[in-house]
Amino acid sequence: MKELLHSDLTFRLNGRLWLEGPTDRFMGIGRLELLEKIHRLGSISKAAQEMEMSYKRAWDLVSSMNQQARQPLVSTQTGGKRGGGAVVTAEGQQMMQEFEALQARFRAFLDAETARLLH
Repeated sequence: MKELLHSDLTFRLNGRLWLEGPTDRFMGIGRLELLEKIHRLGSISKAAQEMEMSYKRAWDLVSSMNQQARQPLVSTQTGGKRGGGAVVTAEGQQMMQEFEALQARFRAFLDAETARLLH
């Protein structure tokens, strides 16, 4: 492949990784980012705002993940005197760690293949 590419340019393989269920995506980089923001901010609404996403879209993503997981990844508490909130459950935190590790292995694979193809 190296002989097919312009020698003055730098190339690298790129890709995205996601985990799909039978009818919907379960986990991908966007859903991971949403979980990370919910974990940090304690709120689906604030996480959605920070991601410039509608609350409904964020809620739909959380609902989809919760329905597909054995145990909910996000637990919510309705508003009241002290307001509502959301927490990423222990299962959600484990999913975040496992998907981040999977992403790192995927990136290493792409880097190794880039080196193999171009050198």
